Amino acid sequence: MIEVAESVFAERGYAAASMDEIAERVGVSKPMLYEYFQSKEGLLLACIQAARSSLREATEQAVLGATTAEEALRKGLLAFFEFVRDHRQAWSLLRHETSLVGTSAADEIEVTRRQQTDLIASLMSGYLNVSDPTLTHAMAEFVVGGCERLAIWCEQDEKITPQAATDYTMNLLWGGLRHLA
Repeated sequence: MIEVAESVFAERGYAAASMDEIAERVGVSKPMLYEYFQSKEGLLLACIQAARSSLREATEQAVLGATTAEEALRKGLLAFFEFVRDHRQAWSLLRHETSLVGTSAADEIEVTRRQQTDLIASLMSGYLNVSDPTLTHAMAEFVVGGCERLAIWCEQDEKITPQAATDYTMNLLWGGLRHLA
């Protein structure tokens, strides 16, 4: 159900997506969808939560075993850009929050950003010689925001591979961070 709903939301946008179409594609009745998710927004929330969980797992797994800050950053960035490429529908849900302003779905998207920011800040504090947690958090916010914009650019220009996006990001970020490692 989540996969199909994710597909319909990505294709049509939240407002234009219908529970009728989702139910038909899944092969269940519309009341069955409402039984599981209570509303169209509830189904959207479930999709966003599933995407957030997948993104977290991908980035956490990627940095396991990294022995340096540079290696952890590179592996984490590559995992993010590969997630964007390989999970376009899920990524679409995570980046279209402007159409969801004022809904709990917008809050869920912000939880996803905080999740990634917290993960990056935690990794940075373990690898970098930074005693100020506010600075570490600021760096993590910068990485999350910058990577979101770069991922949108990559989406628009499919010649930009996850590896190329990672290299661009590392060239920019690592030059400023290497003195803290």
